[in-house]
Parts: sequence; structure tokens; C-alpha cells
Amino acid sequence: MTVEWSRQKILEEVRTLLLRAGARRDECSAVDVLAEPDGMLVIFHWRRDPNTYAIKVGFPVDSKSPWAGGSYTGLPVTSADEWAAEFAFRFAAELDTGLVRRSRRVIRDGYVLLDTHDAPDVCPAGFFIDSVSLDDVGLCALPDDIEKAYSTLGSLPASVSPPRSNVGAWLAQAGMDVTTPRQLIVEARLACWLQAYVDNARGEPFVGHAVASWEDKRHTIARLDLVHIQRGVPLEVRDALVRLVVCEVAEVGVLRVVTAVDDPGLHGLGFRPANGGGLALHTRSTESPSDPAAGT
Repeated sequence: MTVEWSRQKILEEVRTLLLRAGARRDECSAVDVLAEPDGMLVIFHWRRDPNTYAIKVGFPVDSKSPWAGGSYTGLPVTSADEWAAEFAFRFAAELDTGLVRRSRRVIRDGYVLLDTHDAPDVCPAGFFIDSVSLDDVGLCALPDDIEKAYSTLGSLPASVSPPRSNVGAWLAQAGMDVTTPRQLIVEARLACWLQAYVDNARGEPFVGHAVASWEDKRHTIARLDLVHIQRGVPLEVRDALVRLVVCEVAEVGVLRVVTAVDDPGLHGLGFRPANGGGLALHTRSTESPSDPAAGT
């Protein structure tokens, strides 16, 4: 079934749908939709991440839903605005299932071009990484509610502060030191606590964890306090823990991650020596890693 609408019409419909007043979602806001020789470029912001992102979208070659080729059947669409609506729905679904985190990144004209083609999974094969459950207050520190969870902990008076011994007990039982994240919870400075475990039906054994804290009151700087994997666990698990910590804090507005962790592997993840010692990483991908401000 051939396309009955011009590329200009498709561009206008997609732009109108994504940029119209009220189209902004809580997590994503479109900046622009541009025509390119081989498709469209959708430029957007994601959550409070300081980067500006973009994805390439091909113009339709037939009158089918842009869901074609995925888990959907690609049913026929009858108009350009219907195709645009189907694309917008797919775009939202891709974002909700980790588009930004799982894509390869190329810096282009001040934004980060995302490409999921042949991109590795965010978790190494055989392992899974997620947030440590804050079961003391009945909350889980997922990306969407991380600030809510930690601010709730921080708002509790000292007399009713949750027992630190209950938080991350399963990691302690696996032989990992959880003193630092427990103390950060009490001080209301915990920004992110991730755990890694074997990806099986039992979700264990636990094989590593990583912790970040707030470095400033405005929550624009985070500190990677620790990253640990058990003996014999692939270094890819350590790298994935650090990458996801950076993603977590960037998505709530952190501009820079600093650390005193002495691990040569951090250089391969984008950390660079900072003025005053330690390492630093800009969460804005277009920021120069040699920027003198990295150590301030």
C-alpha cells in the first residue's frame, strides 16, 4: 500500500502533535522536529537530564502504522495525522522502556543522537541491576520516584528514623559493606543505591552494589561514594553499575558526578581527573571532560 501523503505533510503532523500546547509529558518534552534527506529528527528533553536528545525517524514508505516490524502488526493507517499519532504513541512507549539508557550515543550539533541499533543491553548478560528497595518506608527507589523516596526518609525526625539495619540487609548477608548507604539515608543525602544480582528466577546471589550521594544542597552535583562487585564477577557488571548510577542522578538534574573512588576502570566510563583531586564526570555529554570547572 503506497503512501498517499507527502513527506512535508508527515513532518507537519508529527511536529504539530509533539510540539502543540499541552503535549508535554512529565518525563519528556519535544523541542523540535526537523526534516532531513532520509527522515525526520525528533529533538527532545528527557526528565531533568541536562542533555538535549534526538532520534532519527524514517518517513513512511507505505500506509502502515510505524509499529510495523515490532511486536505489533503494523495495521494500515488512513491519514498522515493517524500515522503521526501512532508514531507518538510508539515514541512514548520506547521512552518508557529505556530508550535513552539503552541507546548508543553520538554527539551532533550540540545534542545527543540516540541509536538503538546493535546497542548493548544496559545490564550485562546473566545479570540484572535495579534500585535497592527502601522497604522501611514502603517505597522503592525507582527512577521515577527516587527524589520522593529519599526526601521522605530525610523528612523523618531522628526519633522515628527507620532502622538502618533493615535497609540492604540482603547485601550485607552477601558479604557487602552497606555502612555508607545506611548512614547517607540517616543524613538524608542518599541520591542513588543500586544493586546487581544474577538474573535468574530467584534473583540471587547478589553480586555488587553502587552508591551515590548529594554533594550540594541544590542537588546539581552527586558523589559516587562506592562501587563494589564480588570476586569473580565480570568487570562489565561494575561498569554497568556506574553507568546506571550516572543515568539515575542525571535524570533528576545532576550536572556533574565526582568521586574519590580509586578505580582505573572509571576512566573508561568518562571520568577524568578533577582539580583538587579525585575524578569527575559531566552528565551533559557535550561538555568537555577537560573543563576546568570539573574540579570546582
